[in-house]
Amino acid sequence: MNLSNAEEQLMEHLWKLEKAFMKELLEVYTEPKPATTTIATLLKRMIDKKFVAYQEFGNSRQYYPLVKKSDYFSKHVNGLIKNFFNDSASQFASFFTKETNLSEKELEELKKIIDVELQKKKK
Repeated sequence: MNLSNAEEQLMEHLWKLEKAFMKELLEVYTEPKPATTTIATLLKRMIDKKFVAYQEFGNSRQYYPLVKKSDYFSKHVNGLIKNFFNDSASQFASFFTKETNLSEKELEELKKIIDVELQKKKK
């Protein structure tokens, strides 16, 4: 299941905070801050989608993510590779390295990552 852009933005804040009350979530937004009701609606949708849960403390709720950020984005990247690159990670990597204007240093870092993964596969 996917999150809307607004839900993703809220989820980003929740991943950073790890746990947060409504007040804390509102504080991390820049001006103009969304209305409390907007955040409450987004949280309700995210709870229904099983991305967020909460613990009650009196009349307050402390929200926390049920989905890890790495798991969420891994699923999306894999979907992107499947849908736009014929399920070919190498086509994706080729596109990514050619079309994103990576610096020489960034390309070297990617090469190191690939080399480490190659060594793992050979073992």
